[in-house]
Amino acid sequence: MTSSAASSAAAVAADTSYTRAQALPALLASRILILDGAMGTMIQRYKLDEASYRGERFKDISRDVKGNNELLSITQPSIISEIHEQYLAAGADIVETNTFGATFVAQADYGMEALAPEMNLVSARLARAACDKYSTPTKPRFVAGAIGPTPKTASISPDVNDPGARNTSFDELRAAYYEQAKALLEGGVDLFLVETIFDTLNAKAALFALDELFDATGERLPIMISGTVTDASGRILSGQTVEAFWNSLRHARPLMFGLNCALGAALMRPYIAELSKLCDTYVSCYPNAGLPNPMSDTGFDETPADTSALLKEFAEAGLVNLAGGCCGTTPEHIAAIAKALAGVKPRRWAHYRETVESAE
Repeated sequence: MTSSAASSAAAVAADTSYTRAQALPALLASRILILDGAMGTMIQRYKLDEASYRGERFKDISRDVKGNNELLSITQPSIISEIHEQYLAAGADIVETNTFGATFVAQADYGMEALAPEMNLVSARLARAACDKYSTPTKPRFVAGAIGPTPKTASISPDVNDPGARNTSFDELRAAYYEQAKALLEGGVDLFLVETIFDTLNAKAALFALDELFDATGERLPIMISGTVTDASGRILSGQTVEAFWNSLRHARPLMFGLNCALGAALMRPYIAELSKLCDTYVSCYPNAGLPNPMSDTGFDETPADTSALLKEFAEAGLVNLAGGCCGTTPEHIAAIAKALAGVKPRRWAHYRETVESAE
């Protein structure tokens, strides 16, 4: 494909994504939407070995790549597509691209920095094809371009003896996120999900990169922001409470704002309740299946019945607009969550009508 043809294809994908994304506010106003569950948990079910991760294309590389789940979009695309389709069949309205670690910052762990753009483009197209297959006029499906936190933090020193030390910079993160988002947009995502945030400065770099991309392309897709509370103090790793976290990022005018991962639903509840009071936008919640347990098949203890019962209580209390699952959750969890939340009214907030009308 020539560069001009590639640019035209990217423009068409962006315009189509924008058109689809316009439906999201009205859907969120009408019912609680369902996000998919864990990608890594599902990949583990396939028991892939080193050769499976490498595939034919990378069979002779010198470094081990087992565990590089984003590489599977290139070497095992049928598996990634199958996982997306299992979640869609379970009732997910939105599926995430397999790109949590698809930045050149994260891929440096495997020496695959140069593959990051391809990983994002291919991953977005796989998720797009799955959503197009399952979409109907009455139940459209959407692709969220997953933008993870990277293994590095811009706010915290990696050296206890040097509080001022950093292993990355705002500019490096911004460049990595811009490259990632550009490829995701070309691949046809409907919204961007800046997720599992443990460092607000990392998130700011991602949001800055998205603004740059929107200015460069003339398209502006919805943004979903999701942080992770790391312990019972109710703070993210870089030290902010959920209220401070919201106030630090609300300027981005996200379509959805919430929490994922970390504590599991039971311990997450007070922080979701706090965000529900604070946020003048839709609130999302997709917890782990409880706390980690290495003896469990999925690495977590909660059954689909457990997780769905907890999220049903959140919904009936008027706390959430979108629910799904993070680590340890499976299509069985998502099916149970979708069933439990069906018919429960979505959260409303002060000035709700004004906010929804401005979003539309």
